[in-house]
Order: sequence, then C-alpha cells, then structure tokens
Amino acid sequence: MFDLTGSVALVTGAASGIGAETARALAERGATVAGADLRPDGVPGTSASAHALDVTDPAAVDACVDAVVARHGRLDVLVNSAGVALLEPALELGIDAWRTTLEVNLTGSWLTAQAAGRVMVAQGYGRIVNLASQAANSGLERHAAYCASKAGILGLTRTLAVEWGPSGVTVNAVSPTVVLTELGRAAWDNPAGEAHRAEIPARRFAEPSEVAAAVVYLASGEAAMVNGTELRVDGGFLAR
Repeated sequence: MFDLTGSVALVTGAASGIGAETARALAERGATVAGADLRPDGVPGTSASAHALDVTDPAAVDACVDAVVARHGRLDVLVNSAGVALLEPALELGIDAWRTTLEVNLTGSWLTAQAAGRVMVAQGYGRIVNLASQAANSGLERHAAYCASKAGILGLTRTLAVEWGPSGVTVNAVSPTVVLTELGRAAWDNPAGEAHRAEIPARRFAEPSEVAAAVVYLASGEAAMVNGTELRVDGGFLAR
C-alpha cells in the first residue's frame, strides 16, 4: 500500500523539519521528490532535485513549478510545508510579523497550490496536501497571526477541493499538534510547553515522522476518495 512509484512530488520547506521528513518519506515510497526551500542546499539527499524558492514570490513559485515539470515530466503531488511561527502576545504583535506570517503560511500555500493546480487539473490527476495545525481550530496564547494563517489554510483547502475535485485533484490538510522539530522545540521547550503537553490526551508531542506518514497516505492512491478533509495528528487535543 501507499506505493508512489512513478509519481513526482514537490515539497516546499524541504530543508528542515516536517518538510525534510516528508521529502524523505515520499522518496522511500518511490516518489521522485523535488525539494524546494529558501536554502536548497539543505534539501535531503533522497530528493531527486533541489530548488530555491521563496513561496511569497508569485514569479518564483511559477518558475519553480515550471522547472519541476521540465525536469521530471509531470507533477502529481504538492506538499505545502513551508511556514513560520512568529509568536508574540496579541497586544504586542507587530504588523511586520503579522504580514510575514500570513504571507508565508497562507499566501505562499495559495500561490504554490495555484501553480501546481494548473498542471494537475490539465493532466487530470493530482494530490495537494497543505500543512495546517491544531492552531487552526484552537485559540493559543501568543499565536494570533499563526492561528489566523492556519485557519485560512483550512478554508483554502476546502474550496480547492470543491473546485478541483471534478478534475481528479484532491486537496487535503494535515493538522499536527506541536511537532518536535527545531521550530517546535524553540517555541515549546519551556514551562508553557510542559503545561500544553499535559493537555494532550496522548501526553506527548508529535514526531516529524508521524506527520510525514499522514502526508504519505493523503498523497497515495489509497486516499483517492479523501478530499477537502483535515487529518488531525494531535494526540487527541482537539477531541477534548
């Protein structure tokens, strides 16, 4: 099951964290992986190609998708993993941090999905997986911009699923709890993190491999009837 042999996948944010782990997991299942990041030198060696990409730049996004198709012949899977977490109390959150968070997390996902969607709709097949978060459904202190961006991802996911489903393209989201990446540890390795871990029924945070496994499923043929869905990898946090 979950054999991706013959598929071409583009993973944004592939140089670190969830993106890097997802790129490796897709490659292990047989996909030809194009990893894209601001730091292409950090893209895992299991990727077939590495691309420099600023997801907030529409021209750069179009050029990246064109380069992937030119090099690998098609594009079957897009994983929108590029993201930032600039955390401040709402009364202190600056406009630059707000704009950067929305531009990278939400606008960047939209631009890349649109560019990839044009290819996928034309070829009659595609899988798009957007990285959302438990923050899309829950208010978290110091996360005003982050929560807003991830809630937007869910709305975007559902709309694209409705529009592109008739063309053989599914669009889904994965919503993890805190993930033990460098970014996750920096934000939650503190007393607030200990308190939050106690709120999760599983009593722990997620490993990057567990999130990557969810992405692999949604990218596979076995998930063909899963469309417009949010797959939560949160240890039961949102079930409370």
